[in-house]
Amino acid sequence: MNPHLDKLQPYPFEKLRQLFAQVTPNDQFKAISLGMGEPKHPTPPFIAQALIDNIGGLATYPTTIGTDALRSAIAGWLERRYGLPTINPATQVLPVNGSREALFAFAQTVIDPAARSLVVCPNPFYQIYEGAAYLAGAEPYFVNSDPARNFGCDYDGIPASVWERVSLLFLCSPGNPTGAVLTLTDWENLFALSERYNFVIAADECYSEIYHGVEAPLGALQAAHILGLSSVQKPYARLVVFSSLSKRSNVPGMRSGFVAGDADVLKKFLLYRTYHGSAMSTVVQAASIAAWNDETHVEDNREQYRAKFNAITPLLQQVLDVALPDAGFYLWADVTRTGLSDTEFAQRLYAEYNVTVLPGSYLARDAHGVNPGRNRIRMALVAETSEGLEAAQRIVQFCKTLVK
Repeated sequence: MNPHLDKLQPYPFEKLRQLFAQVTPNDQFKAISLGMGEPKHPTPPFIAQALIDNIGGLATYPTTIGTDALRSAIAGWLERRYGLPTINPATQVLPVNGSREALFAFAQTVIDPAARSLVVCPNPFYQIYEGAAYLAGAEPYFVNSDPARNFGCDYDGIPASVWERVSLLFLCSPGNPTGAVLTLTDWENLFALSERYNFVIAADECYSEIYHGVEAPLGALQAAHILGLSSVQKPYARLVVFSSLSKRSNVPGMRSGFVAGDADVLKKFLLYRTYHGSAMSTVVQAASIAAWNDETHVEDNREQYRAKFNAITPLLQQVLDVALPDAGFYLWADVTRTGLSDTEFAQRLYAEYNVTVLPGSYLARDAHGVNPGRNRIRMALVAETSEGLEAAQRIVQFCKTLVK
């Protein structure tokens, strides 16, 4: 067996299951889960209809590179969304079966297992980054998020001896679970480090279309373009972005996303994927084209989240240290003032009020002397507003019982 498998930790939801194993929730309350980041808004009917209309595609094998029409739709969306110059759909875009599988597989392409490489990951983080590093024969190096920096990571604090071993840097902007968005200065510093130490940046942007302010989050390709890195001899060198329809269009079951950026890197990734056997069904491709070509449903979805967060966040601020994030559909709350740890808070809330939240320590690792998720909880506001409000009211009631 692959010995690297023994390095993998249980997924956060398995840890949560174990935490709740001996708990019987209060049956006076209907169960409400804020634990998993699975979109619950209805799938737009026109996307479902596109699946139905193209069901005949099940009779053919799809190609790994996808159809010209899908890659052109994705390239067009990138150009419109981020104000980019022409994206070449033949060389700079690859369809993938959701960002999760692609993030994992990408590490296998980039990392030389004989090189004792490091993979830089934010902390807290999406656990796929860690697993991808281990299974590619590398080691993760965690950079803690800092509340004083709007939960940004201090990449400048990483010593040169670490950077010299880095093959890949995973980052998530908007972040999971913090919702933090990288600034242009952040990107400029990362691009300079990538050039100096010759590592690839994998930017996970699957939450980019759910934001709470007026301005849309800055994207990695957009930052590169603003900084003049889209017009150099090798555009977007060592940079690839990952995105998905799951959150943007409420179709997590379609498993549809893309990777875009450095054409040379994507050429190698396409070679890997040809052997990996991860081609997207032409039925899903047709529905994806419809989704990428429409923004009205995305705007409607975003407004639903804005209304929900504006209603729920002030309620929770009565009892927890929590703020409206830059983007995403999570609240990242500090429970220290309750006197409970994050795991105690989650376990008691579940037992007494039948509401599920995810302990922050399950989303992070002990690094540099601390676990930056400790005494925080992640709440996914993915259900309808009424259910989210009911959960928030129960949390307020629970916290008030803790006050002596």
